[in-house]
Amino acid sequence: MLKAAWKSLLGRKVRLLMSTFAIVLGVAFVAGSFIFTDTLSRSFTAIFASSVGDVVVHPTGTPSNGAQTTRSLPASLVHKLAGAPGAARADGNVSSFSVFVVGTNNKVIGGSGPPGIGLNLTGAPAGHGIKGLAITRGHAPTGAAQVAMDTKTAERAGYHIGDTVRLVTSSRHALLRPKLVGLASFVEGGSTNGATITVFDTRTAQNLFLDGKDRFNDAWVTAKPGVSQSQLRDQVQALLPPGYKAQTGDQAAHKAASDLQKAISFIGKFLLIFAGISLVVGSFLIVNTFSILVAQRSRELALLRALGASRRQVTGSVLFEAVVLGLLGATIGLGLGVLLAMGIRALFATFGLDLTGAPLVFAPRTVVVSYVVGLVVTTLAAYLPARRSSRIPPVAALRDDIAMPESTLRRRLLAGGVLGVGGIALMLTGLFASVPQPGYWVGGGILAALLGAAAASPVIGRPFLAAAAALYRRGFGAVGRLAGENSLRNPRRTAATASALMIGLALVTTMSIVGASSKASVDKTIAENFQGDLVVSNVVGDAFSPSIGDRIARTSGVASVTRLRYGQARVQGNSTGVMGVSAATLTKVVKVDMVKGSTADLRTGTVLVTENEAVKRHLALGDTVRMKMPAGPRSYRVVGIAANNNPVLFFAYTTTLHTLVDAGFPAQDNQLLVTKAPGTSTKALQGTIDRQTAQLPTVTVKDQAGYAAEQRGPIDQLLILIYALLGLALVIAVLGIVNTLALSVIERTREVGLLRAIGLSRRQLRRMVRLEAVVIAVLGALLGVGMGIVFGLALMVSLRDQGLEAIAVPGAQLVAFVLASAVVGVLAALLPARRAARLDVLRAIASE
Repeated sequence: MLKAAWKSLLGRKVRLLMSTFAIVLGVAFVAGSFIFTDTLSRSFTAIFASSVGDVVVHPTGTPSNGAQTTRSLPASLVHKLAGAPGAARADGNVSSFSVFVVGTNNKVIGGSGPPGIGLNLTGAPAGHGIKGLAITRGHAPTGAAQVAMDTKTAERAGYHIGDTVRLVTSSRHALLRPKLVGLASFVEGGSTNGATITVFDTRTAQNLFLDGKDRFNDAWVTAKPGVSQSQLRDQVQALLPPGYKAQTGDQAAHKAASDLQKAISFIGKFLLIFAGISLVVGSFLIVNTFSILVAQRSRELALLRALGASRRQVTGSVLFEAVVLGLLGATIGLGLGVLLAMGIRALFATFGLDLTGAPLVFAPRTVVVSYVVGLVVTTLAAYLPARRSSRIPPVAALRDDIAMPESTLRRRLLAGGVLGVGGIALMLTGLFASVPQPGYWVGGGILAALLGAAAASPVIGRPFLAAAAALYRRGFGAVGRLAGENSLRNPRRTAATASALMIGLALVTTMSIVGASSKASVDKTIAENFQGDLVVSNVVGDAFSPSIGDRIARTSGVASVTRLRYGQARVQGNSTGVMGVSAATLTKVVKVDMVKGSTADLRTGTVLVTENEAVKRHLALGDTVRMKMPAGPRSYRVVGIAANNNPVLFFAYTTTLHTLVDAGFPAQDNQLLVTKAPGTSTKALQGTIDRQTAQLPTVTVKDQAGYAAEQRGPIDQLLILIYALLGLALVIAVLGIVNTLALSVIERTREVGLLRAIGLSRRQLRRMVRLEAVVIAVLGALLGVGMGIVFGLALMVSLRDQGLEAIAVPGAQLVAFVLASAVVGVLAALLPARRAARLDVLRAIASE
């Protein structure tokens, strides 16, 4: 039996190659996801190891995520630390994460995720003697008129040593024009992962980021030879006054890397979800492929049974072929995964996460998981066809009588109905019940509903196939009749192929509805709540210089400028957002629906709380909220409870600007809401402010429509990313159509020869195959779009209390999906139709 299985495999090389498509692509997505996430993790670990000293000293309570605060330590303390018994030196560091480089094309380099880092260069080694950031070309900057930057940033910006560069900062000095005098890099390797680094001398950095005070954000203490980091930390801690903390470099690097990796861990889960989708879609292709292969080998398998082979041996021979295909597909998929990881890396680079400088990490886990996935998915997908092959009576198989019994379709309909009902129950539970991890319930429900629809699709799709056959007869005559009868001949095979496309399009349709509804909700809430005339914000989502607001406030035609500032605090151990606002002018630009209290009571030391947060924390008017701020713990009195989902006041807590500054947050604005004076044209005022900020490409000025468009931007970006990742599942589905048609042509070789012999032309034969492909593609599209509409509407209904109140179904887009699927069907049929037309008539008739 083993020898026969090997000969069967080697005797059908073309079918063998086509059967590995789904395995290769599915495994490639899994491997690519692991390679990318491992590369991401290793890259951050390496850069943090090069970005800490042997011992790091910072003010107590300083966030480890790099958030800017006004906390600092005096230069005198740094000098004192240098006198620790085990210290070789101590260096003070000044840093900002809001210094952005403007390229020669007037576009911002980086941003939109990775920070724009500005710092002083001390020359101190990183922990364990690792050489950190160092000047590799030119020289270190001296004075306010000079700057250095990392080599990658200079290349991307188009700058060379000696050029005058443009920098935008969030300090009082909004625009800088220093001369580039040096290029820096991490000497012992490491990637900036899309961040930009600009280097100043210490005094200039203090003037820019610490208001000219002789202070530092943190300090590095370098150990003498033979002194461990923990020994030095204990020595340094003994010298520190209250309010300061010493950490070993290893602890600081691990903490920073762990916090960041925890924050971006969703990327790995996100990618693996789409890898799972591809594998589910691929499983349909594998099941279909083995069903066709088993049907084609029915006589061979029957002969083996007649010669004494048991059912178990026949099943085992088919599963053996599946294992070989799984190993082959996993091996090729593993190699393709490297290329796919490069593609994922390039895709994420367009969103700011640039890992092009980091080598890909090929961990042993990736190899193990890839082979396990390839083998398990292939074997499980092949099991049902293998089991079915052993149950075909030898005599029936020798007669080539392998039609699907109707009882099997009834069982599939019943199983599909059970899965569908179970899936709906799971979705409703996740959407409306208080359960842990509701996303998993919803995801499981969607998967079950999709599998249920796929199981029942031979019955569900039969009316459509019959209608298509009738239309084909009228529109294409005998060729149309043949194509319609072929699609009805094996409804399970047709529906299984369509189901692969159905899954991909169902998810695409769902996301289309979610995206359209989200954008409609944004437009609705802004129109109802934003009462200002113009919005000034930062295109990279970061803070900008308060001097911009000062200048706009002095502009003729401006009635008021309301500042918005963002911060992160901890309440009862949980991180939460806090917003500071210009309380005096807030209600002039924002409609704030108050459940209790009034915005007029908002003063220094008080907060407004959203209704959801008030319920969650059991807060009422007059209660005190205890928050952990950069400057230490603070207590604030609740003076108002606001309605949820305000598009401007979107954080859980709102307070005054002075309260945020007092809590240790820098005086940097995130948004400005501008109202015009009576008689002033909004368009004219926007033009005036645009001219004032023309040299600051990070700053944008928008009217209400532009503000809504800006809020819709991230939704469009996310949709593009999701569509790109779902694209592989759709590619697998299209390949499934190609594969099914090609194997079907091989299976019907004698029939094709007879049709050609009785007068069917090559052109008519190609048309027949194309029409079959269109039926499959359109059936999958209709099922997918229909289910996607249900999923999308259910999801949006569940999100109504999150502020997504508008529901929009992009009808034109969904019609385009169906039409595009028909075109895809035509394209997918090109190669199988060409092969069918080129068959030699006499050889085809003589084939068995």
